[in-house]
Amino acid sequence: MTRWLLCLIVCGFPAIAAAENEYLAELVGVAQTKHLAERPEWRALLHYRPRLILPGVESQADDAKFFLAADGKTNPQGELEATLAAFFSDTEETPTQQNPQCRFIARYHWLKQEIGFDPKRMPERPCRRFNEWRTALNPESLTLVFPAAYLNNPASLYGHTLLRVDAKDQDERTRLLAYAINYAAATDETNGLTFAVKGIFGGYPGKFSIAPYYAKVTEYNDLENRDIWEYQLNFTSQEIDRILMHVWELGPIRFDYYFFDENCSYHLLSLFDLARPELHLLDQFPAWVIPADTVRAVTQKPGLLRRATYRPARSTILRYREQRLSPAQVQLAKSVALGNAPLDQGWPEDYSETTRARILELAFEYLDYERLRGRTSDAARTATRLRELLLARSRMEVSDESPPPVPAVRPDQGHKSARVTVGVGRENGRGFQELQLRPAYHDLLDPDEGYQRGAEIEFLDVAVRHRERDGRTRVESVDLINITSLTARTQLLVPPSWRIDFGYKRKLLPSGDDPLVLGINGGSGFAWQPLPNLLSYAMIESALDANGHLRKGFSAGIGPAAGALLDVNARWRIQLEARALRYGAGELQSANEVKLNQRFVLGRDSVLKLEWSRRREFSQILREGGLSVSYYF
Repeated sequence: MTRWLLCLIVCGFPAIAAAENEYLAELVGVAQTKHLAERPEWRALLHYRPRLILPGVESQADDAKFFLAADGKTNPQGELEATLAAFFSDTEETPTQQNPQCRFIARYHWLKQEIGFDPKRMPERPCRRFNEWRTALNPESLTLVFPAAYLNNPASLYGHTLLRVDAKDQDERTRLLAYAINYAAATDETNGLTFAVKGIFGGYPGKFSIAPYYAKVTEYNDLENRDIWEYQLNFTSQEIDRILMHVWELGPIRFDYYFFDENCSYHLLSLFDLARPELHLLDQFPAWVIPADTVRAVTQKPGLLRRATYRPARSTILRYREQRLSPAQVQLAKSVALGNAPLDQGWPEDYSETTRARILELAFEYLDYERLRGRTSDAARTATRLRELLLARSRMEVSDESPPPVPAVRPDQGHKSARVTVGVGRENGRGFQELQLRPAYHDLLDPDEGYQRGAEIEFLDVAVRHRERDGRTRVESVDLINITSLTARTQLLVPPSWRIDFGYKRKLLPSGDDPLVLGINGGSGFAWQPLPNLLSYAMIESALDANGHLRKGFSAGIGPAAGALLDVNARWRIQLEARALRYGAGELQSANEVKLNQRFVLGRDSVLKLEWSRRREFSQILREGGLSVSYYF
């Protein structure tokens, strides 16, 4: 009997192998006949994109584990054939390994659908780990989540996007228990400049991850003070399964993370294109990808958006509740929160029950806000006081405080991020014409709707000017990066305001030359909002200019700056700003500038600007005024 079994095994293996090879050849033949390697679904599964210079395609995945063929990164047909061959593997699933049918489960199910595998000739393997994971997710729908821009984190300057998997047994009250799919740079880098430089050139690995949604809300809503918009999408159950199967494939895979294109939003769009290839979302972003633009692209696809939900940040709630009380009442709420005043005794007798409830609610929000930021020294005492505030509030028979109003314009409904500007003007009495291009993404004079008021984020803003005085056309300025954060102080919130800009601008030097001078300017201070339509600010700024025409090659200075933004009405904004700098190192000089700019909104994607400035540098005065029209695209 033993000899018979051994003979059967030895003689049977070649027959089995021959049968598998024969069936594999049939499958490859069908795949070639149907041109499956050229189909958009296969290109999406492997993340193939056309090469910029050379012919052919190349996968954006940068991990050898993602490919089964040696040249799979650039050979769709070879990767498809190697994938079919791998599906014959009899590898058993363990905690550390999977059968290729399970490891590349999205590929398997798509090819099975297109070719029709014979389970007798290629047995289907059980995928226990994937099935347990999917069962735990219990998916019913998908929601695209957009936390607003966070200027204190270079990775989130333009906002961020992630994908929430909504379970069948959840509703709006329990969505925090869902799971979220996230793609981000895998780094603990805290230096903003280092992150920006390495992120621009693909210096970090990017990876997909999945985590409880409440953890992300805590990070974005509570710790980073970012309003969150949730866009529930209209995908079918089959399309959702296709996305989840592909996310399973991408779990351990590395992509090179690029700040401007292959970022968080880009790879989420690749999932949507995989689920529904006719969307062609990635094709809309050939050069750069900004999260707000990707959200706009998704919501503009007919039938894809079910509804949008607004989740205000803790600071937004705190500001809203503070605005509903008088300054004296706000001060009382602060004292109550910190334990410096009794909960409900010794208060003015004319305070109504509603006012008392609002004071307690504000006190709770403020103390919890301080706790989240680590500004309370005694955790046990803080927890006790928070519980006392809740108990005191529960004893009042008045309705709960209403939430902050939902903004009238969502982020996807604001102006587009790229901008082209055409203008004319006069410089010291001589005319000029100017063309300006800015890829991204918002400044203080752009329409605020859908954006964070007081925030300015610009990259690669280039201006070309033709001067009539000499007939020359030259680059006038190149703003590599320009960031301003103006957040108004309140009685309870005292955030700093700051700005930084880095780039080249033409300056008239004592020698009479006007070269492009590299400048780095930064400042910090505070902003106030004395009226609902007026935002004022003051800072101490420093500046460093570098150019070979300067004495010692540089000039460094420091001085005050102040300004105000006044909204005359919904379309008309006025900006007045002044600064004075004393350059005490390198090329010595005193410089000052006053500018008055006005913006008139013509439409959601077009504005008219009237600008005037007077600048004094190196004992020379330059007066400039201009009229321009900007179009956003």
